[in-house]
Amino acid sequence: MGGVFSLHSLPSDLLSLLTSIDVKKSVVVTLSSDKGLCGGINSIVVKVLKRKFSLLLFRDSKNDISLSVTELNKNQLNYAQVSVLADDILKNVEFDALRIVYNKFHSVVAFLPTVSTVLSPEIIEKESEVGGKLGELDSYEIEGGETKGEILQNLAEFQFSCVMFNAVLENACSEMGARMSAMDSSSRNAGEMLDRLTLTYNRTRQASITTELIEIISGASALEAAK
Repeated sequence: MGGVFSLHSLPSDLLSLLTSIDVKKSVVVTLSSDKGLCGGINSIVVKVLKRKFSLLLFRDSKNDISLSVTELNKNQLNYAQVSVLADDILKNVEFDALRIVYNKFHSVVAFLPTVSTVLSPEIIEKESEVGGKLGELDSYEIEGGETKGEILQNLAEFQFSCVMFNAVLENACSEMGARMSAMDSSSRNAGEMLDRLTLTYNRTRQASITTELIEIISGASALEAAK
């Protein structure tokens, strides 16, 4: 993919433009963890997915829902791998708008369930042809012999892979923070439980020793009195 663009040249709020765009087919991509022990990071994403898109999925695509499980990697996904995944989606999945559901990192103890929307290259090109705000390149001088449609196609593909990679990184940071918080809470709870059990053990042991001493002293006193 070729072409150069600056972020400020694009609309600052693409979601606000969706109300005027005819989106007939939506695809939802959900990012979650492939490991446990990270609190409710996965369940929160699933809840957001059900709340925002359940009606859409079961109304429009009741018999057209597929589940894809990709290969699990020990190492974090890099941009090249995410680009391959994004390219595979663009080539094999038909959509007008794609919604990416993921957890956005806020702090070590907080993350925000987020939905990012990416329009298909065809929709962007169509909006550009009818004079819409999306894909407006008239103020740029195009070099290299590429047509406006080819540049928009390349930019849309690059934007999709960047948004996807950003979602992967945000979700990974949220997962690490959630796991650190969960493990810290587990360690702290385990320490408190150990302290309580140790205190109970010491009290029981002390009571047992005291009882034995009383019995010994009572027996010795009885023998002394018998003499």
